[in-house]
Amino acid sequence: MRPIAPVAAAAALTVLLLAGCSMGGENSSYEPAMPAPAEGGESGRSADEAIADGDGTTATQSVITTGRMSITVDDPLASAEDAADLARDAGGRVESRSEQPGSGSTSPRAELVLRVPADELDAVVDELREFGDVNGVTMNESDVTAERKDLDARIEALGASVDRLEQLLAQATTITDLIAIESELTTRQAELDSLTQQRDWLADQVDYSTLTVELITIETAPDTAPDDFWSGLAAGWAALTGFAAALGVAIGVLLPWVAVLLVLAAIVVLVVVLSTRGRRRATPAPAAPPAPATSTRPGAAPEDPDTTEPSPEDEGRA
Repeated sequence: MRPIAPVAAAAALTVLLLAGCSMGGENSSYEPAMPAPAEGGESGRSADEAIADGDGTTATQSVITTGRMSITVDDPLASAEDAADLARDAGGRVESRSEQPGSGSTSPRAELVLRVPADELDAVVDELREFGDVNGVTMNESDVTAERKDLDARIEALGASVDRLEQLLAQATTITDLIAIESELTTRQAELDSLTQQRDWLADQVDYSTLTVELITIETAPDTAPDDFWSGLAAGWAALTGFAAALGVAIGVLLPWVAVLLVLAAIVVLVVVLSTRGRRRATPAPAAPPAPATSTRPGAAPEDPDTTEPSPEDEGRA
């Protein structure tokens, strides 16, 4: 007689594998698609508001509420500490916090991201209004009831599948069945853990509303104009030293360029001078004109052209 346990285990494993294929057709790394946030009032709805389903049964509505406040206060840093204490007293926490002390040109400011229980959000907002002048309040709500119910159903189905695989793993008698069951169990367990983390994150977003608080102040810039002789002298000296420093920087920037330009100018002048000298040497000097020829008798003085008597022909022409 054949043993019945291995056959039953193999049959059950086959059924589970087929079921796994059908479940694997869905997106295992499912992330709930958040609907577009709708503009709401200054306070969000409770996370545990009961609504009626189509069949008349009641279900818990899951709503994620996010908000932002801008408040003008006298001391943003001190008000930031008070806002953090207010969130902790309400049962919440401070998720992030940034502070910027004031300087000569900027005013101090602080920004906090508070996670407040959804039921306490209205009370926290009302108390924050007392800190100073409220510049603006924005509240957004997202209904994630369908996504949360879908996660719960998938987690329940995967949990039951993991339990059955663990039972089959305990009954497996062959190495082949053991390896197949362990592989499928690992896959199902990883998917179950991922969905559980998504559900926990979604539940935290529903249970704790996110409120961003911006704390600013308005300060008048100090008047830096001189009002007496010594302050005017100091202002003039500061302007002079500033101009000298700027001039030194400009000279330092231009000095390399000036040096390069001087070198180029010297080269150009040298080339022009050498070429001029070469042309002068190559051009020959002009020849002197020949002296006029005169006929003189030996022992006679040279005739002066101005005192020479005119010839008879010249007289006749005259």
